[in-house]
Amino acid sequence: MRPLRLLSYLAPSIPEGLFELVAASLRARIGVPVALDFETRVSGPAPDSDPFASGRADLAFVCAPSYALLKEAGSPVELLPVAPVFVDPRVEGQPVYFSDVVVRTGHPARRFEELAGGVWSYNDRYSRSGWQKMLDRLAEIGHAGGPERFFGCLLQAGSHLRSIEFVAGAKADAAAIDSNTLWLSRRRDPTLPGRLRVIESWGPMPIQPVLARAGLDPSVRSGIVLTLLCLHEDRASRARLEEFGVKRFAAVDEASYAAIRPIGISVAGGSGSPAG
Repeated sequence: MRPLRLLSYLAPSIPEGLFELVAASLRARIGVPVALDFETRVSGPAPDSDPFASGRADLAFVCAPSYALLKEAGSPVELLPVAPVFVDPRVEGQPVYFSDVVVRTGHPARRFEELAGGVWSYNDRYSRSGWQKMLDRLAEIGHAGGPERFFGCLLQAGSHLRSIEFVAGAKADAAAIDSNTLWLSRRRDPTLPGRLRVIESWGPMPIQPVLARAGLDPSVRSGIVLTLLCLHEDRASRARLEEFGVKRFAAVDEASYAAIRPIGISVAGGSGSPAG
């Protein structure tokens, strides 16, 4: 039997262990082998690297703008109607998250506008929380020149974790961080809350979607959905989910992601670095 190919673009910012738990649960519940792989260079695919068209993936965890890009390009992909709910009390039990703008504790900025001319770190330009929401915020304040003219320097970190390192280590002035990554990082490093502070939070936004290859066997697809929706009902699985800041998986639909637009990706102003 050919394995179900599961691919995550969200690690290491969201720990690999969460996707290992998903893979193991699918193997046990739907009785098919599962091959797990990670893409750490970007937070989601573009049409020229479509894992569903190339046969690399049957199931993928991606950042939401990539779903819009793939759909617009006619990719053989569809939304799996289930997504994680994290423990952040701001989400109020819904499959949403926030983008938290962080600076060093001693930094003078108190709001986003005061970051003009500074060094902005971002994970990659496929990211909703790390890049697209920043573009939205620039539009809100009426800045029409783009981030290259607002900031003094744009520093591509390759992952939210490295953006946190860059800001905490004074290599960058600020970054917009996936709120769940920030929560996990603070739990792992108890010194971090004393070294970083949040000046703005953007959201809520629909949580990163789970995508499936169009044409996936319907019984396998329904088995995946049921397995994820019921995962928290098993005591051991629930404890593992909580390690990664996840309460459960919940139902989602296309309407949740309808407002997310495709991103025009450019490389101006970036200095590439692999996710680490």
